[in-house]
Amino acid sequence: MSYHGAVKVGGPPDVRELAHLMITKVAVGPMDNNAYLLRCRATDEQLLIDAAADAPTLLETVGDRLATVVTTHRHRDHWSALADVVAATGARTAAGRHDTEGIAVPTDLPLDDGDTVRVGDVRLTVRHLIGHTPGAIVLVYDDPQGHPHLFTGDCLFPGGPGRTANPGDFASLMDGLEEKVFGVLPDETWIYPGHGNDTTLGVERPRIPEWRDRGW
Repeated sequence: MSYHGAVKVGGPPDVRELAHLMITKVAVGPMDNNAYLLRCRATDEQLLIDAAADAPTLLETVGDRLATVVTTHRHRDHWSALADVVAATGARTAAGRHDTEGIAVPTDLPLDDGDTVRVGDVRLTVRHLIGHTPGAIVLVYDDPQGHPHLFTGDCLFPGGPGRTANPGDFASLMDGLEEKVFGVLPDETWIYPGHGNDTTLGVERPRIPEWRDRGW
């Protein structure tokens, strides 16, 4: 079956097979968080995006080795299993530089806008988006044999941007999304959010004026 990205807590993961990268999506925890395991097909090196909850399920998904865990932002529901996953695998940790103080597990690799994170031969580009949290990041994999893939944490979902606390934060997040995401990536870019189902930039792009008007 082809990848669909619709996963449920307690249910099976969904796996997407790209030419150079395997993407496994699994839902965990009481807040229905998504975690994504990325595996380089050439080297078998693995990277986990958001050790959100339920370490046993994540470790079962990961298997016997894990190089890196990237935390998309400081909210606890996205890193509550991080300590257990790191203890079991010895993986290094990475997160946006301005969110590291809000994550209980020390960050080995603070990330800035434009940085590159590697998983084997595959490169992911970091984009820093201010608004949901001060240091939230999204990760872009520009597949050389296909369309881009974008891991958005809680910065972008089907139907709009992530929650913000005030109009200034909302404007900042929207500005970042328009400049660094919608402004540079094509409509076929696949979005893997921190909760819920996947979407594409093409589906979401026409709704930007609506999001601006409603203010959330």
